[in-house]
Amino acid sequence: MPDPFVATGPEQLPTREDMLAISGLEFMQDMLAGRKSLPPVAGVMNYTLHAVEHGRVAFRGAPGFRHTNPLGGVHGGWYGSLLDTALGCAVMTVVPQGFWYTTLEYKVNITRALPIGTEIEVVGKVQHAGRTTAVASAELRCLDLGKLYATGSTTCIILPG
Repeated sequence: MPDPFVATGPEQLPTREDMLAISGLEFMQDMLAGRKSLPPVAGVMNYTLHAVEHGRVAFRGAPGFRHTNPLGGVHGGWYGSLLDTALGCAVMTVVPQGFWYTTLEYKVNITRALPIGTEIEVVGKVQHAGRTTAVASAELRCLDLGKLYATGSTTCIILPG
C-alpha cells in the first residue's frame, strides 16, 4: 500500500508559486506535519522526514534488498540520496520566503558497509547561511547504536524567486 505522505503523481507536488509563498522552514514544517507530501524519491529510497528545525533536519529509513548493488551490498547511491536529501532540506530551512535554492556541489564519504534492514537516521545541519550561499553537513548513523556509516557536505546557492 502506498504511503499517503509520499507524492505518487505530479499533481501532489507543490508548484513553484507554492514554494515561494512561504519560507523554506515553513515548507519543511508543512512536510513534517503531512500538509505537503514528501517527494516520490522518499518512497523509492524508503525514508521519511522525522524532525525539522531552523538549520537542521532529520530523516529516518532503512535500506532494503532493492537498494543493493550486484554484489549484495547497499548501493552507494542509497547513501548519497539520503545524505543529499538531508543536506538540501537543512538548507531549505534557512531559505527566506520568495527565494529558492539549488545544490552547487555535494560530497559523500562512506565509512562502513550498512547491513540491509538497518534502521538509520541521517541528520543535516547548516554550517553557514549567507545571502547567496549556504553550506551544510550531514551524518548517516545507525538509529540504535549510533554507529557512523557515512557523512556528506554541500554548498548551495540561494536565488530570488
